[in-house]
Amino acid sequence: MRTRSCTAALLLVLACALGACASTFDANTLGVPATLASPAGQTPPGDRFSVSSKALFGFWGLAPIRQPSLRKALAAQLGGGAGVADVKIRVRSRWTDVLFTVLTAGLIVPRTVTFEGVVTK
Repeated sequence: MRTRSCTAALLLVLACALGACASTFDANTLGVPATLASPAGQTPPGDRFSVSSKALFGFWGLAPIRQPSLRKALAAQLGGGAGVADVKIRVRSRWTDVLFTVLTAGLIVPRTVTFEGVVTK
């Protein structure tokens, strides 16, 4: 009986370590031209943006609850043939995210996602 519970606990720990809090960002869902980097020494003309939003995961990061969307955040600016260049995506845990994770014993795990870049015309 003890061997079975140890095996189950080990499998749970491995699942949490290998599959927790994974986010997928796909430029195809944006609906506009997107580049991650411009040529060295050249900055594309346009308006710089920096948008932060929250990603939420449940059950120690195993189940995604809410994923951030760059398309929704920049919907008003991406009309009329605009594009996005020099896109940088940072995913991090702020101290409030860690505090909330600890207070909920890992049942809800928030992450702060920041999109940065340039809206080109």
